[in-house]
Amino acid sequence: MVEVVSLGDGASVSPTHRLDVIGFFCPIPVAEAKKALSNMDTGQILEVWADDPETVHDMPLLTSRGKNNILSIEESAGELRFLIEVIE
Repeated sequence: MVEVVSLGDGASVSPTHRLDVIGFFCPIPVAEAKKALSNMDTGQILEVWADDPETVHDMPLLTSRGKNNILSIEESAGELRFLIEVIE
């Protein structure tokens, strides 16, 4: 499991795609991330912004079932930033 770190202390890669699901709660953040990842190519990186605390548990579950890897999870003032790389 990836440790949640302070904003700015996560992976230092540039995302190729962004998804803002601030204000949405389960299952919307994971469903939208899954949809976005399915349209991305190997090596591309999705940045997801969410404020649903359940995403800390749900995003790793999503990536464990697919061909994606969480590079980092960062948090600041209740907002979470996930960097997810498509690996296949």
